Formats: sequence, C-alpha cells, structure tokens
Amino acid sequence: MSLIEKLIQQIEEENLWNPPVTLRRNEYLDVHGKVDTHLYFVISGSVRIYVVDQEEEQVIRFGYRDSFFAVLDSFLNHQPSDYYVQAIKETVLVSITKDAFMTLVNSSEDNLKGWQMALELLVLQQLERERDILTSSPKERYLRVLKRSPQLFQEIPNKHIASYLRMTPETLSRMKK
Repeated sequence: MSLIEKLIQQIEEENLWNPPVTLRRNEYLDVHGKVDTHLYFVISGSVRIYVVDQEEEQVIRFGYRDSFFAVLDSFLNHQPSDYYVQAIKETVLVSITKDAFMTLVNSSEDNLKGWQMALELLVLQQLERERDILTSSPKERYLRVLKRSPQLFQEIPNKHIASYLRMTPETLSRMKK
C-alpha cells in the first residue's frame, strides 16, 4: 500500500471525511472569488477546474473517480480563488478541511512523507503540462496525456479534454482516429 493510500485509509478510519456532496451535471462546487480550503476525493463522476481568460474557458485540471483535487491557490493561501470547479456529470465527492488534513499529515512521519510525495507529484505534473503547452505540438500533447492519464479519456468528454490540451474538439477528434 502506498503512503497516499495509507493517508486515505487513515482519513476513513478516523472518520474525517465531511458528509458526501452530490453535484448535478454542470453544477458548480466553486466559483471565482470564493475561498475553499478543502481537499476533495471523487467517489463517482467528474469535475473540471478552469479559469476564464478574456471570456474563454481554459481547463487546467480534472478530478475524476478515485482522485483527489483541491482549488489549490485557495487551499494553500486561504485567499479567494481564480478558478471555477464544475461537475461534468453527476458527481459524488467527499472532502476534508485543510486543518483536519494537516493535523493528520503532521501526526506521523509516514503521513508527512505521503503528503510530500503527493505535492512533488503535483508539481512535476504541472511542470510537464507547462512544458507541453509551451513547446509541444498538439499531437505530442495528446499522446503524452493519453500515456500519463488513459482514464481521462474514459471519464471526460472530448470538448473538455480539447480545452485542457489547448486545441479544438475537431483537432482532438482527428488525432484520436
């Protein structure tokens, strides 16, 4: 069992999850300007995390079954977020407050290592995504995401994946063929 899986198990054993929340398709969990210091775990369904740039939505991350997500800017600095979190389809989430989570993380060396590993993985994923967007062709971006996150293509509609990859849905459709 990985250190991250152990953290999940401890959250469950210590009954630290807040009651489940069900979001209907297209319902918002968070909107720009809201402070949200929860860490979420997706039981079922999927969400997209995006910003609006000159009236255009830019998807920056997804949350789908058996994955964690947070409105990271707000989670880390306790300030209003620039991001929106919207259910792509009916989604069931559980959450834990940052205070409860950090108390758990700081309760043991293994928990601290698990959290550090999760943060390191997140930073590496973000760096890879930045590099891909800045230097890779659309096809290279598609192939890297397909290799890194094949579940994404089963959980998320093409129009949202296309936004995440910074291409049109038509371009993504052609590449998938």
